[in-house]
Amino acid sequence: MPIPARTIQEVIDALGHIIATCEEKGSRQAYFALLYKSMTEAVRDAILAGHFEDGPRMEKLDVLFANRYLVAWQQHRQGLPATRSWQIAFDAAGDHSLIVLQHLILGVNTHINLDLGIAAALTAPGDDIAALQRDFEKINDIIATLTGTMQAKLERIWWPMRLLRRLTKNREQAVIEFSIAKAREGAWANANALSQILGPARPGFGMGSVDTQLTPKSEAYINTMDEAVAVISRRVARPRRRITKILLSFVRWWEPREVGRVIELLK
Repeated sequence: MPIPARTIQEVIDALGHIIATCEEKGSRQAYFALLYKSMTEAVRDAILAGHFEDGPRMEKLDVLFANRYLVAWQQHRQGLPATRSWQIAFDAAGDHSLIVLQHLILGVNTHINLDLGIAAALTAPGDDIAALQRDFEKINDIIATLTGTMQAKLERIWWPMRLLRRLTKNREQAVIEFSIAKAREGAWANANALSQILGPARPGFGMGSVDTQLTPKSEAYINTMDEAVAVISRRVARPRRRITKILLSFVRWWEPREVGRVIELLK
């Protein structure tokens, strides 16, 4: 399993390896990997269907984006430090008190709010970032198509969600889509700022390791981003409001206790 990946198919294969490894070890880290694999396959299919203005550029973005997660996962497995926000997400996988949705949000929060802006800036540094915007925004359409599928899977894990969906008339699905869209808006703002810090593309820019093109100034900006994302991660893992804790306890009571069963229901 090559890490960093070089193609979108290698990304999908690497995610399959992570899922199989986590399933074998009974690790909750599989939850986000399953969600991410579905999203990556959808992006691959959209590229092949000519959905984007520049398919090769989108594959480059997808690979750079995925490598942020793949390398962080590998570093964690080897006992090496990862970014603060990924460290929180990976460590939380050992906490049986968190519900499945918390694990998913921890992964999505870090990957979109931290990794996506970095990947976009590396894909189109300097003034090239402007040409990426339309294709970048089309990803929201792909995510929206997957929301219903993921919600159906979560309903298998926590069946009262079906009742909640009927009572709210699917309004919570719109909230999920909006939240991800807002996160991507923040990622785009970070991509613009970071692309200017990186400056114009140089020969081979953005190829190879995810960190080969970063400068001290850009690394300082990323560290600031990471700190902000880590704050959100801590709040997701340890909410402060009493009512939130009560609701999470209620959901947890209904969820399957076996990690393998949850993985099976998320597939």
